[in-house]
Parts: sequence; structure tokens; C-alpha cells
Amino acid sequence: MAQRLGITKEQSFHFNILKRKPKITYFILVHRFPKQFKRLFKAIYHPENHYLIHIDQKTGINIKEDIKTFLEDYSSAYLLKSENIEKGGYSMVQSQLNGMKYLLNRCLKWDFFINLNDQDFPLKSQDFILDFLSGNKGKNFMKIANQIKERPDTLNRIENYFQEIDIGFSGIPYKRSFMENVTSYVGGQWMILTRACCEFICHSPEVKKFEDFYRNTLIANESFFQTVLMNTSFKETIINDDKRAIIWISDGDIKLIPKTLTGSDIDFLMEGNNLFARKFDERVDESILDILEEALKTDQITNNSNSIDFNLIPKRDIYTKKSNLLDSETIINPSTKITKQILNGSK
Repeated sequence: MAQRLGITKEQSFHFNILKRKPKITYFILVHRFPKQFKRLFKAIYHPENHYLIHIDQKTGINIKEDIKTFLEDYSSAYLLKSENIEKGGYSMVQSQLNGMKYLLNRCLKWDFFINLNDQDFPLKSQDFILDFLSGNKGKNFMKIANQIKERPDTLNRIENYFQEIDIGFSGIPYKRSFMENVTSYVGGQWMILTRACCEFICHSPEVKKFEDFYRNTLIANESFFQTVLMNTSFKETIINDDKRAIIWISDGDIKLIPKTLTGSDIDFLMEGNNLFARKFDERVDESILDILEEALKTDQITNNSNSIDFNLIPKRDIYTKKSNLLDSETIINPSTKITKQILNGSK
């Protein structure tokens, strides 16, 4: 085939590399930063990837309409029906599961699932990230720590029974036993997961008991996925690194929170091998996003100069179809409704 087309073996090799590049699906949670979301989306956009957006139900209607209009120009962008996301509640986990199930059920072609929110930003170009994932096929990236041995200060999250409602948690939590023959793990909510891993989480009967238990824990989004994967056959595929650059600082009773990054943190952001960073707030310092955008352009040029001869690649049709957004009442596997019944025990 290469000889009939007049393409050298070296050029044919480059074509094969292009074919083998993975496709990414991004799941992005939007809370209250529409302008930052748009900058993030443009920074991570690649025509071969897919983008599923969930806008928190508490977000104002004007923001929702603004984002919906913005996404209409991207045929590979989709909206998931807005659900209420309660900080520290299982709804954070459920939104991720809903996103995975939607992306799997839609029969889209993708290899990796990456979750972000509207206060994140990439540190590397999409070509760089695709090359990185090409060299790490079959691997899953997230922060993990044995909860008993390394983070005993977090055990109250699973030792007590919590009931999530629309405005927080109801009643007084009470003690309960952890799952038998299961080691609890904790980490962070940011992940890079393979398609196979997402299929396992969404469809394996092994995962049902973890869902049942973690539905009534605190900050489940920082432990559910870690505990599921580290106690099943996917344990050997986990890399203890979420590829996020975060500076943790103390904040009163809350032990650690992510620092809002500014221009003074640029050396920290550039020196590591992370792919993304958080968190950013344009109201505090918008210039840091300007700096990162310029750095991405340089990274893109550098990466392309060592890549394929793009003169060999047919040009795409410049016509862009309008986005096939979900109907406002459509959702795949809606989250379980949680009653507002008060927990056992006195107030």
C-alpha cells in the first residue's frame, strides 16, 4: 500500500503512529466560572476528543444558557442534565458515574477518561498529553493512600453513617462497621482512567457493594474510586499520581485546601511533569491564565516540530456541525434519589 501511494516506509511509519494515538474524553464539572470554563475548553480542545459537560444545578440559568450557546459550535461536546452537587456528598461520585455511563453508552470512540472542573487548566498541549497517554496504555492515574496506615485522620469519613440531602447532610451521623475483607483507600478526586477501567466501574457486579456503602460516607469522591480499584483486579494498573499540580495550604479548621494559584507560582507549575493544575480564580489573578496559554502555544509548536509531516495528512472538511446537545430532561442512569429523612440518633 505504501509503495502504490508513493509513500516511503518512514512516512508509512508516521501514519501508523498517528493511528495509534489514543482519544480522550473529558468530563468537566462547571460550578460558577463560565469564562474560565471557556478558556479551559479551548485549551484542551482537540478534534479527535470528546467533551461531556455537567453544570451544577445550583448554577444560574444565565450561565447555563451562555455555556450551552458556546458549546453549539463543537460537535464533540455534550451536556449532561444538571443535577445538584453537594460538596462532600456522594453526589460528586454519582456525577462521575453518570458521566462515564453516558460516554460508554453513546458508543463514542475513546480510550481515556479525564475529569476536570472549571477552576482547572492544562499545563501541556493536547498533542503532548496524547503522546504521554500513548506511552501509558492500560495505566490509570490517581492519588492513593492506605487510609488506616497513612491517613487515619480521615477514618471518620467511613466510620460514620452520613445522609446527604439537597442542602448538606441530615441529622447526627452514627457509627457503623466498614466492609469486610476490604482495605479502605483515600486520595483525591482527580483521575485519568482507561476505558476498560470505566467499563468495570460502571458495569461489574463487584462494584455494587462499594456503591451501597460509600453512598453514606463523607467526601466519597476522594475514596470511592481508590477503594474500588485497589481491592479488585485493577490494582496493578494504578499509578499513584493524578498528574495535577496543586499547592496545599492550611485553612483554619479545614486542614488543607488548594491554594488559588497566581503569577508567583509559575515556576512551580513549569518545573514538574504534571499535565494539569488547579485551582485558578480569574477574580484573584487572571494573568496566570494568560501566561499558561502562551506556554501552551510554545509547547504545541515544539511538539509538532518533532511529530508527523502534516503535509502528508488530508485536510479536514472545515464545515463544523452544530453540537448534538442532550435534551434538557435526558440523563443516563440518573442518581438515586436520597430522602430527607433524619438519621437515627438525637439532634
